[in-house]
Amino acid sequence: MLERLRIPQDLLRRPAVFNPLPSPTYNCPLCQDRGVVLQGGKAYRCRCMKQKTLQNRFRLANLTPQLRRFTFENFDLKYYSRPHLESARRCLEAAKKFVASCLKDPHTKGLFLFGPVGSGKTHLAAAIANSLVNAGKQVLFTVVPDLLDELRSTYDRRPEDDSYTELELLDTARKAEVLILDDLGSHNYTEWTCNKIYSLINSRLMNELPTVVTSNLDLKELEEYLGERTVSRLVQLCYPYNLPVEEDIRYVRSREEYETLK
Repeated sequence: MLERLRIPQDLLRRPAVFNPLPSPTYNCPLCQDRGVVLQGGKAYRCRCMKQKTLQNRFRLANLTPQLRRFTFENFDLKYYSRPHLESARRCLEAAKKFVASCLKDPHTKGLFLFGPVGSGKTHLAAAIANSLVNAGKQVLFTVVPDLLDELRSTYDRRPEDDSYTELELLDTARKAEVLILDDLGSHNYTEWTCNKIYSLINSRLMNELPTVVTSNLDLKELEEYLGERTVSRLVQLCYPYNLPVEEDIRYVRSREEYETLK
C-alpha cells in the first residue's frame, strides 16, 4: 500500500518562486546589438553603429592604437628649442591647413615632412590621419618598409591562397583618397623597390591625390637612394617642410617618465 505524501502546511502557504533564465548581455543595451532603435513607430540608426563605423575606418586606415593617440592637440612644442621652434610651429600649421584643404578639395597638394629621427614627423602624420578619419575621409597610413615587405611577400603567394596580390596592394595605395607614407628613408633600396615607389608616387601625382610623406632625409639626400625622377615627382606632389629637433623626443619623454617614477 502506497503511503500518502504529507506536505507541511507552511510550505503550501509560501509564494511560488521562479528562477528565469539569466538575461542576455548586450554590447549596446540601447539597441540590444540590432543596430537600430525604434521610436514612435520609426526605426533609427543606433549611435553604436556610428562608433563601429568609425572603428572600421581606423582599422582600414591601418592606424595602430599608438598612432590613434597622436593629435594636433598633444603635439607639444615645448620639445623644440628656440632655434627650431618656429620651424616646428610652421609644420604644425601646415599639417592643420592640409587637413582643412583636404575636406574642401580632393586634389589638394600634399606634404613632405623631413627631419632627424624623433623629431615628431610620425606624430604629425598620424594626427593628420586621425583628423581626416574622424571627418569621414578614406585614409591609408602605411610605413614604407612594411609596405615593401608586404609587396615582396606576394611573390610567395600560392594561387589557392586567399591573400592580396601585388597589384591589389599597390592599387589600394594608389587609389586611397589620402595616402600617408611614413619613413621613406635610407633603406636598402634595390632597383625593384625604387621602381615600386616611383610607380606609386607617379600615380598619385598623375591623379592629383593628396599624399603625405615623412623621411629622415631631405630631398637631395633622398635623391641618392630613389633617383632624380622619383624625387622630381615628389616635389610636384608635395610641399616640403623641415622639422628639426636637437634631441630625439622619444628619449626626452622616456627620461621624463622615468623621473616621475622615482
